[in-house]
Amino acid sequence: HLERMYSPGGDDDLYDGYNQGSGGPGFGPPGGAPMMPPPSASGGGYGRVPGTASLRGGGLASRGGPGGGLVSRMGNAPVQEENRPMTAVRAAGYTSAGPKPGAVFDPTGAGNVARGPAPPLQKRADNSPEDMCREVEKEVNALIEESALLASQKHHAGALDRAKEAGKRERYLCKQREQNGLADQINIDLTYSVCFNLANQYHTNSMYTEALNTYSLIVKNKQYAQSGRLRVNMGNIYYEQQKYPAAIKMYRMALDQIPNTGKEVKHKIVRNIGNAFVRLGQFQDALASYEQIMEGSPDLQTGFNLVLCYYALGDRERMRKGFSRLLSVRQVNADAEDLDQAEGGDVLDDDGLKQALRERQKQTQKYLSMAAKLLAPVIDKDIVAGFDFVGDALRLANQPTLATEMQIGKALFFMRSRQFDKAIETLKSYERKEQTLVAHAATNLSFIYFHEGDYQSAVKYADIAMKHNRYNAKALVNKGNCMFMRGELEAARSMYHEAMGAEADCLEAIYNLGIVNKRLGENVAALGLFEKLNSIIPNSIEVVWQIADLFDNSNQSRSAIKWFKILNARVETDPAVLARIGNIYLKEEDEASAFHYHQESYRYYPVNMNVISWLGAYFVKNEMYEKAVTYFERAAQIQPSEVKWKLMVASCHRRSGDYQLAFEIYRAIHSDYPDNIECLRYLVHICDDLGKKDQVHEYVVKLRKAERAMEQPGHPAAQAPEPEPMHQAPPQQPMYDENLPRNHEQGYTAGESAYEQSLVAKAGHDGKSGGPQKKVAAGGVDDDHFADVSLGDDLLPP
Repeated sequence: HLERMYSPGGDDDLYDGYNQGSGGPGFGPPGGAPMMPPPSASGGGYGRVPGTASLRGGGLASRGGPGGGLVSRMGNAPVQEENRPMTAVRAAGYTSAGPKPGAVFDPTGAGNVARGPAPPLQKRADNSPEDMCREVEKEVNALIEESALLASQKHHAGALDRAKEAGKRERYLCKQREQNGLADQINIDLTYSVCFNLANQYHTNSMYTEALNTYSLIVKNKQYAQSGRLRVNMGNIYYEQQKYPAAIKMYRMALDQIPNTGKEVKHKIVRNIGNAFVRLGQFQDALASYEQIMEGSPDLQTGFNLVLCYYALGDRERMRKGFSRLLSVRQVNADAEDLDQAEGGDVLDDDGLKQALRERQKQTQKYLSMAAKLLAPVIDKDIVAGFDFVGDALRLANQPTLATEMQIGKALFFMRSRQFDKAIETLKSYERKEQTLVAHAATNLSFIYFHEGDYQSAVKYADIAMKHNRYNAKALVNKGNCMFMRGELEAARSMYHEAMGAEADCLEAIYNLGIVNKRLGENVAALGLFEKLNSIIPNSIEVVWQIADLFDNSNQSRSAIKWFKILNARVETDPAVLARIGNIYLKEEDEASAFHYHQESYRYYPVNMNVISWLGAYFVKNEMYEKAVTYFERAAQIQPSEVKWKLMVASCHRRSGDYQLAFEIYRAIHSDYPDNIECLRYLVHICDDLGKKDQVHEYVVKLRKAERAMEQPGHPAAQAPEPEPMHQAPPQQPMYDENLPRNHEQGYTAGESAYEQSLVAKAGHDGKSGGPQKKVAAGGVDDDHFADVSLGDDLLPP
């Protein structure tokens, strides 16, 4: 405890003479009573020495009651230790008595106040305009970030909506700052970001006009020092619109804005200029751009484009130099494959860097392979020498795999040019080389022998390929094809199943397996395979045709019509498809639709005899003989040796009432075919109707002679089968299978059925439906010889 003891009246008493009288300077409160002197020695002893207090208002601050002066301890007032001047140590919380046991240090005197939770923070008053603008600016930034995130996730429509909303909020922000006198706080960078993001989203949504307008607003604003570079984006938009001159203009204007330090950016812009010149066909100008890049900072893509330009110009010497320059481009990922093999057990085997290296390596292989395959056939006058040059160049560039592929490519070139001997010779040279190459060569050899019809050799080389790689799907398919052609359908199906097991998406195996199931009569299994194939390659017309044909063979006419119409939408001018749809409508007894599709088929292919005969018979049935004549005359032109077409033409003229023209046609037919009994009968009829009695007798005599000759044994006509009765039901149409050997050469012919063929023959007989044919008696003419004019309903398919 800080305390000092003083004797009364001593020299060391700091308060000696303190407030001795009222005449001296007053140290008490102004207007207060005189202070009491210190207690005398006879008092109850001295307490603690009073300390000094600060002067406030010209006197000592009293801590006593309302009296205003210091109250003596010896007076009548209750003793209060607190009623004394505050000392310096007391203000800090120190006392001479010391702290009580369990007391808490509380210098501020807050201990007497009831403790509790802190009072809640006061709510901030309404934001000031500056604070409100700051909040809106945060919203704009958030919208820009959200738009960019959606664009990276390929949600372009949502990204555009956010970009538009950000633009609206940014304009509102600028307006509020101008109205509140905060124009100096307008964020130019924020405006740039909003406009750039909006233009970019317009571009990704193919709204080219809006994107160009937005980019123009940015470029024309002088406040954006680097905005001129955005002309590259404008050039890209013009490039996508195929406005290549405007794109070149924008690229060159952007090129002027790039400083010399940005060489990489400059080279990319120059490459874009070269690409635009290629699109315009100006290869010399494109060469200048590409060569500029190859001299400064060569890369694979530019080197490949340069080779393409040399190829387009046909300059062999420059092709060689360009290919060599392409191979000389340094690739940092050349040993990426070796790195993968060396670190096969590394936990970071699939890290992002290695994946990027693999992608770059694939791109490198792609460019080099495409350039080699493009140049090899044309880089030299001798094709073999060209392939050899490219292969040697690849080996010197440490690309042995590509060099080997070029030799395989040489064999494939021979195959495409049908030089099978050279192809076989080239492929056989790999039999004693690397096993992988042997498998490739054997697969191609099997393919060649299969197309040459040498199935034994094809199976031999397919087995060699399978020996090196049992899961070679192409070799399995080749072997299955050979078994299919031999008629070993079950073995072929087993091979196709194994090929699908080795490669689930092997299209050839799936298609061929469907054909085998179709041949075996398992239409449901075949339909399932073709529908699976249709989901993989929906634009394949062969697959769609197979599905429609299976539905037709299963008598599901509605589904067959649906799929044939899908096929017709893709091959609109295929006459066979149109005629097939017409035949299906015949099954549905819809003659109007059948007539429409047959007529469309005839319009695209007017030499199909089945379609011609059907249309002619259709008009005969509907008694439109003048129109039927057109089709029968066309049939007579196509098959001039068939007398039935000429008889049909004459019959149509006779039924239309033009007897004289019919008589002339019958006479012409008789002169060409004098033994034709049918023609003689109609000549007898026509002459009798025209009143030519002398000619009637002449043709009757000839008719007798022809009938007697026909009745004699050994006559070709006597041995011919009897004509089919008109009332006989048409035979069922056989199922068409394009894989049968007899159908490989002739293909599918619309309406090809025994019924339609008999229909044509019956139309030429002109017989009356439902009754026996009337014969002309010798020496006379049947009075009702025109009763056969009406044709029966069985003339047309049901």
